[in-house]
Amino acid sequence: MDEPWYERLTQLDNSFLVYEDTLPSVAAHVASTQILDAAPLRGESGVIDIEQIEDFVMSRLDRIPRYRQVIANTPIEGHPVWVDDHNFNIHYHVRHTRLPNPGSERQLKRLIGRIFSTRLDRSKPLWELWMIEGLEGDRVAMLSKVHHCMVDGVSGAELLQALLTPEPIEKPEPARIWKPRPRPRAYDLGVGEVARFARAPFDALSSLRQIAANEDGARDVARERLQSLGRTMGDMSGATPMPFNQPIGPHRRIDWMPMSIAQIKDIRKAFGGTLNDVVLAVAAGGFRRFLSRERSVDLRDVHFRAMTPVNTRRPDEDRSPSNRVATWTVELPVGEADPVERLRQVCKTTHELKKSHAAEGTEVITAASEWTGSGVMSVGLRLMMMATPMNTVITNVPGPRVPLFLLNAPLREIHPLVPLVGNMAIGIALFSYEGRLSWGFSADWDLVPDLHSLVEAVQRSFEELLHATAEASKPGA
Repeated sequence: MDEPWYERLTQLDNSFLVYEDTLPSVAAHVASTQILDAAPLRGESGVIDIEQIEDFVMSRLDRIPRYRQVIANTPIEGHPVWVDDHNFNIHYHVRHTRLPNPGSERQLKRLIGRIFSTRLDRSKPLWELWMIEGLEGDRVAMLSKVHHCMVDGVSGAELLQALLTPEPIEKPEPARIWKPRPRPRAYDLGVGEVARFARAPFDALSSLRQIAANEDGARDVARERLQSLGRTMGDMSGATPMPFNQPIGPHRRIDWMPMSIAQIKDIRKAFGGTLNDVVLAVAAGGFRRFLSRERSVDLRDVHFRAMTPVNTRRPDEDRSPSNRVATWTVELPVGEADPVERLRQVCKTTHELKKSHAAEGTEVITAASEWTGSGVMSVGLRLMMMATPMNTVITNVPGPRVPLFLLNAPLREIHPLVPLVGNMAIGIALFSYEGRLSWGFSADWDLVPDLHSLVEAVQRSFEELLHATAEASKPGA
C-alpha cells in the first residue's frame, strides 16, 4: 500500500493564503490572458471544442502535479500542506464562456476583470482555465487563474510552457492513468509538526556554530544579510501616499498594452541600463503624467516607490512550482521632467540596490517567518495595510523564447495580471513573448476608474524615450 503523502507550504507561499484570510474580500491569484486563433480549436458544430481542450489539459497534467493537489491543514499549528485531490474533476477547472459576437477587446477586458475579481475555491485545486469565445478577428481568449501560493512569475511562465507545446498537435495524447496518493491522517501531520518543532533549536544552534567558525564565510554572509535587513526595514516607510493608495475592494479593472522589445533595446543602446531599467523609467514617466494631469498631484518632494519582485532561484535549484522571490523597493523619479534623466536616475538606483544586495533583506524576513508562524505574519500584513510602504507593484517576467500552441492553435499574445496588495490599488505585470513586451494593468474598480488614462500615459512616456533615442542617434548629436 502506498505511503501517505503531503508537502508543507513555505511561509512565503502561505503568506498569500494569510493575506486572503486577513482581507476576506480580496483575491490573491495571478492570471494571464492568452489570445489564440479560434479556427483551429473549433469542432464540427462550429464552436470551440471544449471537450478536446479538456482532454489536452488532462494529457499535460503529469507535467504540473500541483494542478491535482489541494490544501489541507496540520492539526496543531493549522499550517497548510499540499495533498493529492481524490475528487479531482477536470470539468470543474476548464470553463467555457463567450462574448457577444463579435466581441471587442474592451468587452473582453471587462469580462476578464469580473472573472479575475472572483476568488478561487480552496476546497479544490487552486486554478481555473477559462476559454472565451466570440472575440473579434476570429480569435479566442484563454484566461488562466492560478493562486499565488502555487507560483510566482518565473514558475508561472514555466507552467505555461508545461501546459502548451512548442509545436502544433492535431489531437491530444491519451492521459496517463493517475492514482492519488493516500492523504495523511491528522496523527501523521501532528507527528511531523512535533518533529519540526523539536529540530528547530538544533537547526538554530548549527547556524550559530557556522557563524562562529565562519565556515564558508558564514559570518560575512550573516553580517551582509543583517545590513540588508536594516536597509529593507528602513524602506518600509516613507512613500508619499497617492490618491489610489487606499484600502482596496474586491472588484478589478484590467487593461493591457504591448511594447516592442526591439525599440526597448534601441533605448538601452542609446542610454544604457537593462531592459528592466527602461521599464521602470517608462513607468515613472507614465505615473508622472497620470498623477499630475489626471489626479492634480503636486509632484515636488514626492517619494513614489514601487515594489519590484526579484527572482532568487539559483541555477541548480529545483524547478517545482512555488515562490522563490525577494523584493526591491525602487524609488521612481516621478518628479523629473526629462525622460532621459529619469532613466539615468533609475539606472543609478537599481545599480545601488544590486551592489547592496538589497533583495537579501527580504530573504531574511522570509526565512525568519518559517519559525514565527501565520499569526505574526497576519499582524505584519495588517500593519502594512495601515501604512503606505510602497505606492505600486511592478513585476517583469521573461516569457518563453519559442512560439507556443494550444493543440494546433498558435498563441498570438500573452497579457499578465497581478493581484493587488495592501493599499496599492494599481499593479503592473510585464511578460515578454514573440518580440513584444506586454504591460498588464490591474486596478481597484472604484479607486481607479481612469485606469486607461494611466495606460495612455505610460504609452506617451515610452514615446518620449523613443523620441530622445532618435534625437541622440542623429549625426552630430
